[in-house]
Amino acid sequence: MTNSDQRGSEPTPLPPTAPERTHVRRIHDTETADPWHWLRDRDDPAVRDYLEAENAYTEAATAHLAELREAIFGEIKLRTKETHQSLPAPKDDWEYRARTVEGLQYVVHVRRPRGGTDDDEVVLLDENELAEGHEYFAVGDLAVSGDHRLLAYTFDTDGDEKYALTVFDIESGEVLDGHDTPDPGSGLAELSYGLVWANDNRTLFAVRTDPAQRPDRVIRHVVGSDPARDVVVFREDDERFWVGVGATRSEQFIVIGSQSKTTSEHRLLNASRPESEPLLVRERAEGIEYGVDHQGDRLLIVTNDGAQDFRLVEAPVPGAGDAAVGGHDASEGGTAAAADPPAADDAVDDGSAWRQLIGARPGIRLEDVDCFGDFVVVHERQDGLTSLRVHDTRSAPRDELGPSFEIEMPEPVYEAGGGANAEFDTRRYRFGYTSMVTPPSIFELDLDSGERELLDQLPVLGDVDLAAYTTERITATTPDGTAVPISLVWKPGAVNWPAPCLLYGYGAYEIPMPASFSTARLSLLDRGVLFAIAHVRGGGELGRAWYEGGKLANKLNTFDDFAACASHLASAGWADPARICARGGSAGGLLMGAIVNRHPELFCGVVAEVPFVDVLNTMLDPAIPLTVTEYDEWGDPADPVAFETIRSYAPYENVEPAHHPALLVTAGLTDPRVQYWEPAKWVAKLRATTTSTKPILLRTELGAGHGGPSGRYDAWRDEAFILAFICDVLGVA
Repeated sequence: MTNSDQRGSEPTPLPPTAPERTHVRRIHDTETADPWHWLRDRDDPAVRDYLEAENAYTEAATAHLAELREAIFGEIKLRTKETHQSLPAPKDDWEYRARTVEGLQYVVHVRRPRGGTDDDEVVLLDENELAEGHEYFAVGDLAVSGDHRLLAYTFDTDGDEKYALTVFDIESGEVLDGHDTPDPGSGLAELSYGLVWANDNRTLFAVRTDPAQRPDRVIRHVVGSDPARDVVVFREDDERFWVGVGATRSEQFIVIGSQSKTTSEHRLLNASRPESEPLLVRERAEGIEYGVDHQGDRLLIVTNDGAQDFRLVEAPVPGAGDAAVGGHDASEGGTAAAADPPAADDAVDDGSAWRQLIGARPGIRLEDVDCFGDFVVVHERQDGLTSLRVHDTRSAPRDELGPSFEIEMPEPVYEAGGGANAEFDTRRYRFGYTSMVTPPSIFELDLDSGERELLDQLPVLGDVDLAAYTTERITATTPDGTAVPISLVWKPGAVNWPAPCLLYGYGAYEIPMPASFSTARLSLLDRGVLFAIAHVRGGGELGRAWYEGGKLANKLNTFDDFAACASHLASAGWADPARICARGGSAGGLLMGAIVNRHPELFCGVVAEVPFVDVLNTMLDPAIPLTVTEYDEWGDPADPVAFETIRSYAPYENVEPAHHPALLVTAGLTDPRVQYWEPAKWVAKLRATTTSTKPILLRTELGAGHGGPSGRYDAWRDEAFILAFICDVLGVA
């Protein structure tokens, strides 16, 4: 038996069929059959057999693309400087960097004395050695103690984002804590992201998770001690919230954050007194978000209290009294010594003492602030573009930020952000820059001279002329009159209009999709493909209202925006209407599932990577990792109104007979963010329902999680597989 709609000379077997087993969901006076519910049971041998059969079918169905896959992989490899090292990041008497070596999958972390040469480098951590014997390996956090003697890192060997801790002495190599493999019984496993040293160079703060893998508590661990003696410094009992831990650049405070999708709360802990109690900055209030940084005798706080797109306020550091601190010394003689950090039982305020420094401004989203000894950098976004504004606080009176200037960017469409700036007392600022035609670059700005220097740019090797590519931003208008930005990039010498087009989308969590560079993408552009990013509602490109316009009851706007972008590209002559392929992953995979159901006629192909497509059933199960923390994004279907809203668009719920486009769907067996069964169930239902003969392919990574393969060569091959599929459905193979 063969599938007659496959390209190539060899017939392809028909896809495997997932058996249907009786299961009925009953809630809110509704009954819904879910015959592929059984795929959730990862302990059922039939589940593994089915996933392996799908992988075999996908391999067979794409066998005609093997030569193209290899060619694209070779192109990615050829353009990449395989032996390469990052820019040295200075900190005290040392410079830290990471390097890659030709033929090796993983990064090697090294350091050298400040101002030294490559001959002075010593290896701190070789991830390739640690990864030996593991199909998957990833470092979560890596932190060097303040005296530069000890290195702590966390790692994951399954892709399930459950990390184990190891600490060792850099000079001797002696392991002081942990093991070379995760040991759940050791007490040093089951960690989440977040790892911070106290100033005593022996105490670590880390984040643990609950049974639903929600980061729910911050622990204090003394290196070399029995993990059973670890102290829970803070525990978050509200299941809508998750916790994190960090440190201020001033090194005076450990910051413990607890936040939901709509509300946040922070505590400060004296980094020099790790056994003290954390100090509450401001008690949580529903709908109020804030973030905290420290400079001199004040806290700088970015908050949406009184400003939808956030404002910047300051609050006094408790316990500092009237001591002259940082840039706020009114006397001659420059910077005064910082006051001792406060005791943890000092209170900050309830928000009433917050003094506004930058107020709300229409159309400008204040995203973040970087604090240094005598300047601050404010991160803003306007019209979808980031800006970095530097304020010199040396001569600023109290309650002000001082004179400022915006860092100029060389292109009209770009992405920029702070770089590796580990040192607090400096007059130099590093920032990253990229565009769809400019590789990631690191600039350093001298605040005294005003000069900036390009320190590093990602090399693009081979016969590549970056000037041969063009980028532009246009807009599409939705049925409700909303203008949606679209970022475009193409190669004029390769494209024929209207062009085959790959349209990418995400649209969730207020995450903006950056108009950034991709080495792998050049393989599409060189074949005449137009690449487009639809900056749909639900993302963070145009401020908080843009985000809120694509979440909860407004989620349908995300899908309508994406369809409007596809239609505009076709009607305006940019894209060949018969050759538009869509791509998105995770929450962007939900977008892919929705447009497959709602607008299958707009696309010749769709790539849905680890797609969040079984939304309703997942949100109904609080035992699944991350479910409860997601209620503020999608809604809690225990509420009948939210249930009906989610049911109206959830991709798995809304599969109907249709002439669906070709689909490539991916999953990760150990993925804690989107469970493997979501794409598996969706594919099974599509196969049983579609009227199309176009391929519907499922490819599951059986040894990886949400991010796919961990090694860089494996990741390149994975991307080459996807790009070959896209080229095939676009007819440019």
